[in-house]
Amino acid sequence: MKHLISAGDLSRDEALLILDTAEELARVSGRSIKKLPTLRGRTVVNLFFEDSTRTRISFEAAAKRLSADVINFSAKGSSVSKGESLKDTALTLEAMGADAVVIRHGASGAPHRLANWVRGSVLNAGDGTHEHPTQALLDAFSMRQRLGRLEGLKVAIVGDILHSRVARSNVLLLSTLGAEVTLVAPPTLLPVSVERWPCQVSYDLDAVLPKADVVMMLRVQLERMNAAYFPSAREYSRRYGLDRDRFAKLHDDAIVMHPGPMNRGMEISAEVADSPRSTIVEQVGNGVTVRMAALYLLIGGENQ
Repeated sequence: MKHLISAGDLSRDEALLILDTAEELARVSGRSIKKLPTLRGRTVVNLFFEDSTRTRISFEAAAKRLSADVINFSAKGSSVSKGESLKDTALTLEAMGADAVVIRHGASGAPHRLANWVRGSVLNAGDGTHEHPTQALLDAFSMRQRLGRLEGLKVAIVGDILHSRVARSNVLLLSTLGAEVTLVAPPTLLPVSVERWPCQVSYDLDAVLPKADVVMMLRVQLERMNAAYFPSAREYSRRYGLDRDRFAKLHDDAIVMHPGPMNRGMEISAEVADSPRSTIVEQVGNGVTVRMAALYLLIGGENQ
């Protein structure tokens, strides 16, 4: 494995290797000294063309815990905003000797292009509405930690699938790992290509909930609301929000997930978000561990 660009690129064995490595690293995180010398002397560049505090901090914490040098490169206020191209930026990173570049970019496919221009490993931290593979890995890790397995799990992913790179990466990864995914959304919030994805589709949340082991609620992207994807926020919440009554339809061992940031009271009620069966806080901690595993496996080898 040289890069981590798409969850669909991972074989079952590669995906399990990342999850198992993360499990080993999670044990270290429980110690009083959390730092490992594993990536000492390696340089990890965080290249963020879009804001994302949580993902950037998570990758930064992961690299630092492995003793790597971290360079944070925010494209806002840099020469990129003066019109420097992605390729010029790549050449700058190459001159710095970056061993790994973590990139988030508004254009789908940007990490793939970057991988052609740098010698180091490229990790996709979100490209357009395309993919977010480490989010899918941390979600799978969280599911396995809570439920003990991934094979045969019934996972419902609910909400704005159309604009969600998290949904696409999760569908690809979870199907590779043997889970059964159902997407639940109004027809206006499903991508045209969805029939080619390895999953089921439903418009009826109430019908799906009783069978689900995992319910993943996606953020309603309120900034896109003006495009009239549904009649109103209230109507959306009534049909696709996870409130107390819907939560009661889940079986006793089912868990609730959310990639964050949440709109409490919109796609998920506060009491559901804060319930013991919600993994939302764990997902953040697991993100650091899973990203440590990905960095370690990509650039920790002796042959670097």
